[in-house]
Amino acid sequence: MAQIGIISAGAWGTAVGVSLAKNGQTVELWGRSEQVCRLINAEHINPKYLPGINLPKNLKASTDLEKVCAKKDLIILAPPSLYLADIVKKMIKTAAFSNLTNESFPSIGILTKGFVTDSNGEPKLITQELETILPEFYKNHLVYISGPSHGEEVALGKITGLIAASNNPMSAIRVRELLRSKSLQVYSSLDPIGVQVCAAVKNVIAVAFGILDAITDSSEIFGDNTESLLLAAGLNEIQIIGRALGATHPETFTSIAGVGDLDVTCRSKYGRNRRFGRDIVHKNILSPFKNIEDLIKRLPEVQYLAEGVIACKYVKIIAENHGLKLPICTGLYSILNKEESPQGFVEKILV
Repeated sequence: MAQIGIISAGAWGTAVGVSLAKNGQTVELWGRSEQVCRLINAEHINPKYLPGINLPKNLKASTDLEKVCAKKDLIILAPPSLYLADIVKKMIKTAAFSNLTNESFPSIGILTKGFVTDSNGEPKLITQELETILPEFYKNHLVYISGPSHGEEVALGKITGLIAASNNPMSAIRVRELLRSKSLQVYSSLDPIGVQVCAAVKNVIAVAFGILDAITDSSEIFGDNTESLLLAAGLNEIQIIGRALGATHPETFTSIAGVGDLDVTCRSKYGRNRRFGRDIVHKNILSPFKNIEDLIKRLPEVQYLAEGVIACKYVKIIAENHGLKLPICTGLYSILNKEESPQGFVEKILV
């Protein structure tokens, strides 16, 4: 029986915790909110982030970061990308990390999807930046976990596929085996760059897909065929970015980490990024914000987190740095930055 700590008691962290706890592992979540942690421990529910789901009694939660990190075989990072680096910096200052050596250290798995920034504000892949923060012995041992996996369905035990990717095959296999269960099918990969690019950029495409989906509701020229056209073109842009950033395995993009995750994020009723795109059209959700910077700064006001908004900003920078032509991603940036209308964007790339 493994001891597992999950950093984040949000929907995705809690859902993976549910799966692990049901599989017999000892699991403890870290959360910022005393109320969320109290409800998880006392009433075995997380109504704020995972409503309607009964949690296993062996799934515990705490606001004490030191306690959640101490004596663990695996630590899983699952906070939003905006807060990930700061939380990891606090994590490594705890006593739980003070006595680690290159011969004895817990595996670290990462569920967060998106990009982070370095000290100069430049976008970086999550594993690349965390390797500059974590102790040296974690270099090439971090495991990135992704796939078509809405937390609500994972928590309900619906069959789901994930990929555990690392530069170190044994690290990937170890995390793969800890995560595996009857309902969670996990595969290992040696392409953490490609898997991370898929995980981050599919959220950008999903916002654009939501915009098209909303316009299609009352359009005579757009339909299901058009949406599949956008999805395929979006996958192509993900591949372009992946190759530019050093992805090593072309099959990553046609795997569950690539086309699989893109499809469910664009089409599922649970998709927050798709929802955000629809809300741009139907609810004029961008109206209170001046531009994309103001939107990101005030994103909590939206009441749900669309990671694609943040990733879109960084994809624009990556495209400029590498000379990439990405009409969907850069077009979405123009919408979020209040430079172009949703209708104009869709017509420009599809008509």
